[in-house]
Amino acid sequence: MIVAFATWFRPTGRGRRCALIALPWGVAASLLCVPVDAATRPVTFSSPSGRTVAGLLAEAERRPAPAVVLVPMLGRPKDDWQAAGERLAAAGIHALAIDLPAPGLPADPQELQGWHTDIRAAVAYLTGRADVRPGSVGLVGASLGANLVTVAASGDPAVRAIALVSPSLDYRGVRIEGAMQQYGARPVLFLASVHDPYAARSVRELQKLGAGSREVHWSDASAHGTMLLARDSDLVRVLVEWFQRTLGVT
Repeated sequence: MIVAFATWFRPTGRGRRCALIALPWGVAASLLCVPVDAATRPVTFSSPSGRTVAGLLAEAERRPAPAVVLVPMLGRPKDDWQAAGERLAAAGIHALAIDLPAPGLPADPQELQGWHTDIRAAVAYLTGRADVRPGSVGLVGASLGANLVTVAASGDPAVRAIALVSPSLDYRGVRIEGAMQQYGARPVLFLASVHDPYAARSVRELQKLGAGSREVHWSDASAHGTMLLARDSDLVRVLVEWFQRTLGVT
């Protein structure tokens, strides 16, 4: 029987750990590296709405680093973003996932119009951290989260780039054509399924608005919002590479 001895260590750079495998009887040692998820930790901060917002923060190893706020679809928790957040952190970008203010629609439709204030609070929380690189904050949202992200980013110059997963021209009164125009020349990534008619039509209309880069990535998976990312794993790679480019990760 051959017995091997392994010494695990973390090399320079995040996202993997390695073991030096030493074999007996003069057999050459070998190096085995495996991926390691970036650790996440809970954080809280206050919103102008009066709410205390709870988030999950995955931190990049090299700092100061760019940062991204991740916003889920209605009825889904911030945990839907954990895998994407860990991938972003491993790629050198802090990732802060937050919940929507409530798991369902508010009784007063007008209240929905103010839900984007929690996203702006998340941006303020990140820009106030010494380990976040100034001018390098992005937002990504899914379904209703995509609409709220657009509204939040439109009036916040601290946001450098956004990504919208299954957006809608109008989600229960949260219309975003005007917000997209106000967002201006800053870059936008659209992710949507070709089997999601309203999201697909919305993307085609929204990509015409504003003067900046508008990149579209279509998926053949039949899903919507964060469920689309779960069914088409390549979209997470697209998302990470987009923010690496637009937020200036070197």
